[in-house]
Amino acid sequence: MSEILQRNLAVLEQRWPGIAQRLLNENADAVPAQLIQGQGSTLSVAGIQLTSRHDRLAEARLQAASLPVDSPQVHVYGTALGDLQRVLLACDSLRVLHVHILNGALFSLVLRLLEQQDWLSDPRVVLAYADAATEIRLPFFALPAELVLADDSSARIRDRLVSEVHVGFNNQEFSPDNPDNVRMLEQGRALLLGDADVADLFGRQPGREAFVIATGPSLQQHLPRLAATSRDPMRPLLICVDTAYVPLRRQGVRPDMVVSIDHRISTRHLPPDDTAGIALVYLPCQDAEMLKAWQGPRYAGYSSSPVYSRIRQQIPKADLHVGGSVIHPAVDLAVKMGVARITLFGTDFAFPGGKTHTGWQDGDLGPQLHVARHWVRDGRGEKVTTQLNFRSYLIELERYIARHPEVQFFNTSRDGALIAGTQFDPDWTAP
Repeated sequence: MSEILQRNLAVLEQRWPGIAQRLLNENADAVPAQLIQGQGSTLSVAGIQLTSRHDRLAEARLQAASLPVDSPQVHVYGTALGDLQRVLLACDSLRVLHVHILNGALFSLVLRLLEQQDWLSDPRVVLAYADAATEIRLPFFALPAELVLADDSSARIRDRLVSEVHVGFNNQEFSPDNPDNVRMLEQGRALLLGDADVADLFGRQPGREAFVIATGPSLQQHLPRLAATSRDPMRPLLICVDTAYVPLRRQGVRPDMVVSIDHRISTRHLPPDDTAGIALVYLPCQDAEMLKAWQGPRYAGYSSSPVYSRIRQQIPKADLHVGGSVIHPAVDLAVKMGVARITLFGTDFAFPGGKTHTGWQDGDLGPQLHVARHWVRDGRGEKVTTQLNFRSYLIELERYIARHPEVQFFNTSRDGALIAGTQFDPDWTAP
């Protein structure tokens, strides 16, 4: 044991003995690190620099400047070489600095190489492994290198951090001043004025069960049985997302409601023939000609997106929750209708079995399998391929479920992403 490690460890054992023991058990020798020289120096792990190799302090100051200056508590995800922690602790207004370890083996290596006891011994510091929590805390700074190098055990928190970092960029598309958004809202204004408010559906199904059907690959295995179930007059309420409509109808399943929010949806996805009696719930910006062709009743609503900030004042409608995917308003609709139990079909948020969707070719609905570079845990605890936005959709559904303990949520396949807050329905789920 090096003298540096002994000094660092002495602080850890005094303040956080459990963390100290876990860090000692980490395999620091397996970390592929090397010293990188520039005007200064840093560590590089698998080709990823932990910090600047020229001016670590300037970089840390820049990072600290992105945080609220008057916040009494700050969360730092990742440990790196301690630079950001030191800069933040130099601020007198800071009362608590929460440091979350994203890669235990990496931090264990740093403890062997560099003095860290200065910031570790500061009484304002609270140290923990990131995987000790199920949700991120704000305000935070996530060290970029460690978002890539995070342990598998920290993947849940890592995914939430990445999703939160991307929120601002993703929302740029939904500016109310975007000319395309203005045009799409205007072309649908006449229909929006005449169509029913989605609030008319709220509270209509108290205590009932709903099947909410998405288009993930696992839907395929349930189609024959769903077809039989759909003919039962005592069946649950059937709500499907727009891209699941065609695969369901091909199988003979006639849903009660279809939910659609994407301006790219067309009659290819929602053919209007034989739709009488099927309700279409939509958000503005949908193609007016497609909506007009629908033979069943139409219900319009909004989300909290700023894109609707002006038109909602002119044409009031109720809100549905949208977290990036059409599955969110479909689930929210069921909850607001008063159902007590929701069973999810095809909500995979992943590409199990080398497929992207049920009933559509690879790339038909946007994502292509060969570009998927990310993963989530499936219902068996194994890694399954996904893409970045699917992970964000999963996170938002999990957060929604956590906010609605009055509703039971069930999933029907272990092949897709494990959805926290759901149980596997034993009548529909294979081992």
